[in-house]
Parts: sequence; structure tokens; C-alpha cells
Amino acid sequence: MAQPATKTYKKRMIKDGDWAWAYAFIAVALVVYALFTAYPVVSAFLISFQEYKPLGSTYIGLDNYAETLRDDLFWKSIRNTIKYTVLTVPVNLLISFVIAILILPLRKRLQTTFKAVYYLPAVASGVTMSVVWLWIYDPLPEGILNQLIGFFGIHNQNWLGTSDTSMFSLVLMSWLSSHGTSIIIYLAALLGIDDSYYEAAELDGANFLQKLRYIVLPFLKPTTLFLLVTGVIGSFQVFQNAFLMTGGGPDNATTMVGLLIFNNAFKYFEFGEAAAQSLILTVIIATIALIQFKAFGKDVEY
Repeated sequence: MAQPATKTYKKRMIKDGDWAWAYAFIAVALVVYALFTAYPVVSAFLISFQEYKPLGSTYIGLDNYAETLRDDLFWKSIRNTIKYTVLTVPVNLLISFVIAILILPLRKRLQTTFKAVYYLPAVASGVTMSVVWLWIYDPLPEGILNQLIGFFGIHNQNWLGTSDTSMFSLVLMSWLSSHGTSIIIYLAALLGIDDSYYEAAELDGANFLQKLRYIVLPFLKPTTLFLLVTGVIGSFQVFQNAFLMTGGGPDNATTMVGLLIFNNAFKYFEFGEAAAQSLILTVIIATIALIQFKAFGKDVEY
């Protein structure tokens, strides 16, 4: 009786020593993962049970977690992060989808040009982009946004300096930037839809909105779910915008969880409490991702 092809292939690989080469090639990735992902996670887990000091830590059990759950600022940062997520992620997905639909009918060269233009902010330094937005939000009359609203007779606004407008300013910054990756992913998914579906729909007299509803949206459901999950994860980890634009103020109106963890660790040197907060944030993100997969991924095939 002939041996199965898979068994023969495995024996040949073992005989030729190919397994050793396979492990050698993935060893670099495994070492990098162990050093920069697995080790920090395990260290954070251990530090969360300690009053951490560089020259000698003290085990305090669940005190860091209890202190975090009693901290009003922690819960305010959670509310701020949820508000930021709800206001940015769905709108950003919609903007990216609409832009991808508008780019799709263009010639290939024009598509490439638009993709490059929209992806450019992702290549630029985040600090540089924040400096540009600080110029836009300049509270003086010379600020670009104040000049714009001045045409409509609206007085100058201190966009980043008041609780009423600081969160909106960060949200607006998110709406008008960082769509490049989502646009490229949406375009790739749109180009993967076979033209025969559109041709059949046209024969049945379907208009643009009907093709969008019954062809495009169902085919893009896996892509949308992926972008939704990664978008929520990214928004819950937002740090750079709040740190550079407002510093979490005024009155902690823009203090996100990521910024709070950073301040506790590197400003107040409460490494144990920061580690506990980071692990709580991990559990929150994992729970939300699971809920999204359960709610929207029932009939999604990958």
C-alpha cells in the first residue's frame, strides 16, 4: 500500500534536513517576538502585583488593581476613550469607504496617485502632523481654523484650551487624516469583486444604490469587520494625539487611558499601577473585539 503524499514529504524533509532550515528562518521572528512582545507582557503582569522599585520591589498582591478601580481619573479616561472611539471609528470607516468608491472607477495610474496621496500622512512623522494641527488650532486670529470661521462671523475659539472644544478638536483631527491604510484595503477588496456580479445586476435593472447594497456591502463585510476591530483597538490605545496636542487637558477632558498609563509610569513612576491599568485595558480591548466578532462575524468567511 502506497504511503500518503504528506508522510512521504515529511520523511523527505527530515532526511534532507529541511526542517532545520525552516526553524532557522523563523527563529529571528520568534526571538524578536519573545524580546519585544512576550517578555514585556509577562513583565507587566508580574509588576502589576508589586510596588515596583528599580533596586527592590515589594509584593502587594491586588492592591494596584484595587487602587485603579477606585481611581475616578481612570474611569474618566475610560469614558473619554469610549467617546473618542464612538465618534471616530465609524466616521473614519465611512469616509474611507466613500473615498475608495470614488477612486474605483478611475484609471489605474490615477488610482495609484490617489492612494499615494492619501497614504502620505501615514508615512509622515506623527510629531510633524501634530505640529501642523497645532498651527491649524492656533487660538490667535492667525490660526487657520479661526480664520476660516471668521468668514462666517464667528469669534476666535481656543480649540485645545477649553473642555467644550478640546475633545472635538482631536476627533476632527482624526476625521481629516490617517485614512490611507483603510482606503487601500477597501480598494483591494473592491477590485476583488468579480465584474460578472455587476453585469448580472445591470441585466436585472439594478441601479447604483442597489448594487452597493446587494453586491458591494456583502462582499466587503469581512474587510469592514477587520477594519472595525483594528480601528477600535487603535483608538483605545490612542496616546500620541492627546499627549502632543492637549497633554490630557484641560481638566483631564482629553485624558485617554493610554496617556494615563504613560503618566503613571513615566511621570509619577507608579509602574505597578500603570502595569495593572495596562492589563485591565488589554482585557477591555479583548472583550470588545470578541463582542464585535460575535455580533458581526457570524456569516463572515475569511
